[in-house]
Order: sequence, then structure tokens, then C-alpha cells
Amino acid sequence: MTEQIYDLVIVGGGVNGVGIARDAAGRGAKVLLLERGDLARGTSSASTKLIHGGLRYLEHYEFALVRESLIERERLWAIAPHIIWPLRFVLPHQKGIRPAWLVRLGLFLYDHIGGRKKLPATRTLHLHDSPAGAPLKPEYDKAFEYSDCWVDDARLVVLNALDAAEHGADIRTRAEVTHLERRDGLWHIEIAGQPAVTARAVANAAGPAVLDLLARTTGHQRKPDERIRLVRGSHIVVAKMFDTPQAYFCQNPDGRIFFAIPYEDDFTLIGTTDADHQGPLDNITATEEEIRYICESAGVYFKQKITPDDVIYSYAGVRPLVDDGSGKPETASRGYHFDLDTDAQGTAPLLSIFGGKITTYRHLAESAVGKLAEYLPMLAGPSWTLEKPLPGGDFPMDGAEALCSRFATLYPFLPMPLIRRLVRSYGTSAQKWIGEAKAIADLGTDFGHGLYAAEVDYLIDQEWARSADDILWRRSKLGLRFDSAQAAALDAYVLSKR
Repeated sequence: MTEQIYDLVIVGGGVNGVGIARDAAGRGAKVLLLERGDLARGTSSASTKLIHGGLRYLEHYEFALVRESLIERERLWAIAPHIIWPLRFVLPHQKGIRPAWLVRLGLFLYDHIGGRKKLPATRTLHLHDSPAGAPLKPEYDKAFEYSDCWVDDARLVVLNALDAAEHGADIRTRAEVTHLERRDGLWHIEIAGQPAVTARAVANAAGPAVLDLLARTTGHQRKPDERIRLVRGSHIVVAKMFDTPQAYFCQNPDGRIFFAIPYEDDFTLIGTTDADHQGPLDNITATEEEIRYICESAGVYFKQKITPDDVIYSYAGVRPLVDDGSGKPETASRGYHFDLDTDAQGTAPLLSIFGGKITTYRHLAESAVGKLAEYLPMLAGPSWTLEKPLPGGDFPMDGAEALCSRFATLYPFLPMPLIRRLVRSYGTSAQKWIGEAKAIADLGTDFGHGLYAAEVDYLIDQEWARSADDILWRRSKLGLRFDSAQAAALDAYVLSKR
């Protein structure tokens, strides 16, 4: 039997890996993506969940990165209006940190260097006369309100993987690469518990483990500039702190910033921190010190005091940043670069991705595919990832409410809160698993909080879910609502379907 040869094997099922898989498969390459855990199991589900330019990066003169991100912001909203939507941010002026004129100048640049078209511009708020000032302490009387976008980060990863699969890519989770070796102009890749595979090219999109993968690679010569800086970002979730629709962007006296963001209807998400990370890359958690720091930071701005005892949930992720020699972790670049090497004959390319941020993933993937096109001629086709919506995103940028109304007509037995969650998770694709249901009972077992067997079966069959955690924390955020007994019952059901 002739061994199957892939054009491109991608190692890493985070946002950069699935973005490359989507782009390359759509151009006709035979693609295999290997992820050792679940899709988005690491950094890509542990972000602040923003599609944004990065206002604070202007302060570090990263104008090119901010511009690239701002250009991508509305592009991504257009192809994924179900999981990305506009959000206004209130930046209270904190006297003694940055002068108001400097903040306003930064926001003027933010409004104008990225081709903003749909999002509203910055405006000045007088907090004592604005509902946005109600949650804040009375000493804050002036603020600036600007625009960015919110994203369901883990679903962004899954939807890119789905689209890659629809274009013929082979997506494998729980597939750990143990060794890579160049042999006769091809890559031979060993996978724990599975037959080895062969590929013409490899993309190393392992994120924080990018150097670990290179250490398991025979035939790659380590280069001096192959360095990353691992920076841990932690977040907390508390009960809803404010009823205003805006999020808050706050400056700390130590130069750091944090966001307080409306989250999953009944909660507030607060973060992030920046701390150099040492040690293992599995099971990253927020430290007690980081949780306390976030609570104390929020206490400087908000009337409602929160303590570590108020934290319902916390999470942390490690960002694989380009090691640019910055002193403080919060000043390290959020840009990215590629390292491409080949064998002596100029074949079997290995492309390693260093750095990056969720907002630039699509453009990063497009650039990565462009670099590989010299070796894989089928990749030389035109760029296409901006033209086709992600699965379920085939409706107008401002059409989520209209889609909710349409679903309410089609499925009058579904409560509106559930419809809104389904639209925000699946967009038009929700119809794939609701199907011909005429009553709520047709959706099967109710596991709680609007999660029914029909949806679970779809997530197992189509979205690579293999555990309750995959469903409760990455395919959805229902883990915030499930108790331990409900989660155990769901896990037993998922295991029974495998």
C-alpha cells in the first residue's frame, strides 16, 4: 500500500494553525492539521476575547502592528458576524498617568490609521452626565469612548477548522507529534498512537510550544533568533458589575491596563495581567497574586468592590511573544515573524511561526501560505479568505438581530435567550442540528441551561468535541452555569458516543 503524502502538515490547533489550514486547503493543498489536545485548548481560548488594534501598542510605537490589526478588525467582523460584534469601550481619564491630550491623540490615530468604516468614532464623555459613569467612582468625571470588537475566541478557532475541513483538510485532535525528520526531500512525522505520515512541507504553529517542537525535529538547525518570550495573561469572571452595554478600559498607576467587559449576559470579565511564565505549558492557571492584583485594580475604578472570594471563574493563557528584548512583559511586541528553512536541496520546507495575536491570525495565515507557495505550487492561487464567510456567518454584519427574529419564527418553541446563544455560536449553521424539530422535546435530553442532545451530538460529530470540557468551555461558555453533577452527566453522555 502506497503511503499517503500530504502537501502540508500543520502542527498546532490554535488560531494560527487553523487559519493556515483553512487558507491552504482552500487553495487546493492536501492538508493535515495535528493538535495534541483539543482545538483552542491553550492560548487561543484564554485571550481577552477582543478583535482590536491594541490601543496601548501605540505607546510603544508599534504603528505597523496597530494598523494591520485595525484593518483586519472590520474584515473579520464581515466574515464572522455571528461570533464577532462591535463593542464600545469607555476609557476613564485617570489624572496623573497620561495627560488627556495624549490619550485623545492616540485615539485620533486609532480612528484613522486602519480604514475604519462601520465602527463609530471616538467621542468624549462627561461621566457625571452619562449612564456609563454610573458604575465608576465619582472622582472620574471625564472619559473617552471608542470602538473595537468582541470575539468568541475558541469558536473562531473551531469555525476556521470547520471551513478547512469543508475544503478537504484532515483535522485531527488528540494527535501529538513526537518526532519530525527530513528524509529524501520529505518530512516523516511520527504521531503518538497513530501511523506516521509524510508531507512535502510542515508549518510549526505550536504557539508556546514552537521551540519544543523544533527540539523534536531532526534536520533543523537551530538559529540564534529562534527565541520567544512566554508571557502569562490571567483573567477573572465575576457576577455582573454593571448594566451598561459598554466595556471599560482602565489604566493602572504601574503602567499596565485592564479591561472590564460584559460577559455571557450575567457576568463581567476582567483582565489581563502580564507576567513572564516559567515551567510547564499544560494546565496554566491564574495565580493567587494575579487574581488579587486584578481585584485591586478594579477597586480603583469601580464603586463595587470585588475580592478573590467573588471570583466565579479564572483562567490564564501563555502568549508566545517575539523576544524583542523588552524590559517589562507588558511592553513586549505582539507582532510576529516567520522562520523558514529547507534541506540542502531546497526542499522539505519547515515554516515556524513566532508570536502573533488573535486579531491578525487571518493575515498571518495568508502570509504564511504565501511563503510556502514557492515550494507548493498549488498555494500560488489568489487570496480567498476574505471573500468567503466562516461557517454560519453568511448574513450581514449587522444582521444578528434579524437572524434571531427569523429563528424565532422558524422555531417558536425555542426561548429567545437560547436563540440568541445559538445565533452567537453557530449563526445560520444552527439549522444544521435543529433540523426539522417541531418541539423542544425533539432536541433530545436536556443537560441543563439550554444544552440539548441534538446540539451535543452535532458538536461530537462535526466539531471534534470529545469531552464535557470541550463543550462547556470551548464550544460554548456554559461551564459558567453547569454544576458538577450536570457536567458529569454530560461527560458520561459524550464518552458513550465515542
